[in-house]
Amino acid sequence: MPTELHANLSMKSLLDQYPGARRALFSAFHIGGCQSCAYELEETLEEVCKSHSIDLDDAIKCLAESQKHDASMLISPTELKALLDKTESFILLDTRTREEFEAITLPGAQLMTQELQTSLFAEKNDHQKVVLIDHQGRSVLDHCAWFRGHGLSDTFGVDGGIDRYAKEADPSIPRYRLEMD
Repeated sequence: MPTELHANLSMKSLLDQYPGARRALFSAFHIGGCQSCAYELEETLEEVCKSHSIDLDDAIKCLAESQKHDASMLISPTELKALLDKTESFILLDTRTREEFEAITLPGAQLMTQELQTSLFAEKNDHQKVVLIDHQGRSVLDHCAWFRGHGLSDTFGVDGGIDRYAKEADPSIPRYRLEMD
């Protein structure tokens, strides 16, 4: 559970606890997307707002709304396990690398390839449930937004990725660490 948003929260803590914060701040206030609007991870939210002439309360409200929106695009590992156990009709797309996918694959998962993505976007079946999974949930929100933006409104990501799934829903799935993590 993320820490409550407050003025003295460091940007590092903010970005670690609120995965969509970077995207939200850049989209709403043009903060953090390029060299002219950059910030240091050690700076507090209040310091960043002050240096960019942004009202702190507006930034906190934006971040809270973004977090609520992001949470609506996620399912928990146990929710994914329930979907798999019910054999409910849905598409499970694995957004990890081919090597990761070949090493550890969830039942019924398909590796997301450019061809598969193009095919799904062309079909635009907004009633087809799509569940996306990555390694640790770091990029799944961006992928969800991308799919939803292309007409697949029933797309969700697994919170915490396959790593959290292995910890909470199915301990038989091996966990791993990437050297670049």
